[in-house]
Amino acid sequence: MPGVAEKLEARHKGEVLLAARKIEYGEDDDPVEMCFQRGWSDGLPVTPPTDVRVLQMLKGTNRKPDEVVGKIPPYLAECTVEKVAINAVMAGCRPEYMPVLLAALEAALEPVFTLHGVLATTYFSGPVIIVNGPVTKRIGMNSGINALGQGNRANLTIGRALNLIVRNVGGGRPGEADRATLGASSKITLCFAEDESDPSWEPLSVARGIAPGKSAVTLFQGHGPEAFVDQKSRTPEALTRSFAMSLVKIGHPKLVQSARAILVLSPEHYAIYREAGWDRRKIERALYEATIRPGKDLVAGGDGVGEGIPASRAGEMVPKFHEDGLMVVRAGGAAGLFSAILPGWLAGRNRLELQPVTKEVRD
Repeated sequence: MPGVAEKLEARHKGEVLLAARKIEYGEDDDPVEMCFQRGWSDGLPVTPPTDVRVLQMLKGTNRKPDEVVGKIPPYLAECTVEKVAINAVMAGCRPEYMPVLLAALEAALEPVFTLHGVLATTYFSGPVIIVNGPVTKRIGMNSGINALGQGNRANLTIGRALNLIVRNVGGGRPGEADRATLGASSKITLCFAEDESDPSWEPLSVARGIAPGKSAVTLFQGHGPEAFVDQKSRTPEALTRSFAMSLVKIGHPKLVQSARAILVLSPEHYAIYREAGWDRRKIERALYEATIRPGKDLVAGGDGVGEGIPASRAGEMVPKFHEDGLMVVRAGGAAGLFSAILPGWLAGRNRLELQPVTKEVRD
């Protein structure tokens, strides 16, 4: 809890530094319940963003409170660093998370991320955040046991804060601009760090153009995780074929080049590849090739199933993904021959218009 110094700062600097509209409430009012009543919550309790808490959050970045980060869809409302800090407080972030959150927001606002589309689609997707580099250790992110689950404050609150910004600044509320038929956990939070403990492994950020040793976030339009189990394959070739059997089912087994995917490779599965000398590029290429199938098996109407490709492609060998449509990320606990698949938004068929985005963490 902030102390006397912070309270004095809020009293003397709050009116100067903070521009957001203040909400007054009575002594008998519960500010947490007020946030629920006014629609500022994602359905979970939020931390009331007092002046003291917001000023504390702003100490996590050297960027000015009135700097405009961008316009948040669907209403294209201007979002300042101060508004980022307000939502970071509400999500439960610590100040040192601010540089990662700001980088994630900037990535989400890149045109090729199509944040408005991710928000408004009837599909499941939301922003998936993968963090690389020294910042993951500095702020205590989880890349190990239960990395995609609960229990780590940084993982959960950074992802939550980004979604709250879309809701509270941009107006992206379920049933309004958010038209998801069912939704998914990524609409609340799905954020984790990549396991970079093996120096021979090329981190995702480096593979996507960030210099080694730098911190970065990668945003992906996806949901999940979907479980993958193979406790018997012991060669990289067998494991790759096994992964392919699950990857081709994304969306629908007959849908092709419609979505990207992330394979979250657990340590025990990764060890099978590492011991055979397979690196990131070889794994990703092998997975792409293993998911190419005969067009005759994918034709619409075949086997009495309406979904599928046109009959004119029956003679082709058809890839499930575009050549850059699969990304591999390492994470997870040391025990368990389980990995995970994070499927992407089906609008991925527009490959050049819809892409994952990677941004360096600046602060």
